[in-house]
Amino acid sequence: MFDNANIFTAILGFVLVLGPLVVLHELGHYLVGRWFGVKAEAFSVGFGKELAGFTDSRGTRWKLSALPLGGYVQFAGDMNPASQPGQDWLDLPAEERERTFQARSLGQRAWIVAAGPLTNLLIAVLILGGFSLAYGRMVAEPVVDGFVEGSPAAAAGLELGDRIVAIEGRRIDGFEEVRDSVIPYPGEDITLTVERDGREFTTDMTIGLHVEEDRFGNTFRMGQIGVFSNTGELRDVGPAEAIGIGVTETGKLLKLSVVGIWQIISGRRPIEELGGPIKIAKFSGEQLVSGWQSFVYFIAMISINLAFINLLPIPVLDGGHLAFYAAEAVRRRPVSQATQELAFRTGLAFVLALMVVVTFIDLASLDLFGS
Repeated sequence: MFDNANIFTAILGFVLVLGPLVVLHELGHYLVGRWFGVKAEAFSVGFGKELAGFTDSRGTRWKLSALPLGGYVQFAGDMNPASQPGQDWLDLPAEERERTFQARSLGQRAWIVAAGPLTNLLIAVLILGGFSLAYGRMVAEPVVDGFVEGSPAAAAGLELGDRIVAIEGRRIDGFEEVRDSVIPYPGEDITLTVERDGREFTTDMTIGLHVEEDRFGNTFRMGQIGVFSNTGELRDVGPAEAIGIGVTETGKLLKLSVVGIWQIISGRRPIEELGGPIKIAKFSGEQLVSGWQSFVYFIAMISINLAFINLLPIPVLDGGHLAFYAAEAVRRRPVSQATQELAFRTGLAFVLALMVVVTFIDLASLDLFGS
């Protein structure tokens, strides 16, 4: 694609990653809303002043707006932050009111809101499943065929030929599961169940820290027990199995997002590992110059992270709406409009403050403030 990463490739990569993902996220909301008979008054790519647009035969205004950091669908009747029916909604003609978001059942409203993040997860499933379909799947037995220098596993008594059958009591079928159980948890204690000469025993060890640096100078902290397997073989995968692999891999990456955020909150990972728009742009440009496979895989990862962020139970995000719907289902009545509006203002302030923090972290990581 390109020879080197630079500000041009960063901007281009950022647009090529977030642009389609945001459009598809909002398209998920739009399509499910339309399925349930809700009129969409506007579909915007970006926020702020409209730069260009058109109105379709259903009365939806499709537009490109000045601030290209997101997008939205405005459904008919969505007149306040809490999306609760007010006097303005009651004053609508009955036929028009029936096509509004508030006229839908609680379950339908929840599906409309959840459709955006679920679309992002579906995109990741299709990308990751597509890679498996195109290139096959590497399968390796969880057998120790060698150790790296300073291996925690060797120090804990593992020997060549040992088979890892369980980690923390969970059965292991392939070497990939060993890697997935170790990489996110550097410095944490772990118990392995090992089979040797027909008998099983357990051994405890502390997962080592391995810091890897890519060709762009980015460093990644990973857990490592210092074993490898030579039994891997590449196996062809059919369409149905590829979709299953896509679902499994998407679930793993989603879990990594949850684990990573919790480790930052609990102080086990540095806050510098958080990333905002600037860091996403930087990584987008780097993956763009690394080849289309790397770039498309990066799109899948960002799509999963968008889904994860949007599902957080923070007012103004999709997860905040879903949390209020869950409360409504339990209480058998909506949370008051005043409470919801206050929560949404608080949530908006939190999100904006978080954006400022991650942007500052991004700038600091680029050494723009000096050493």
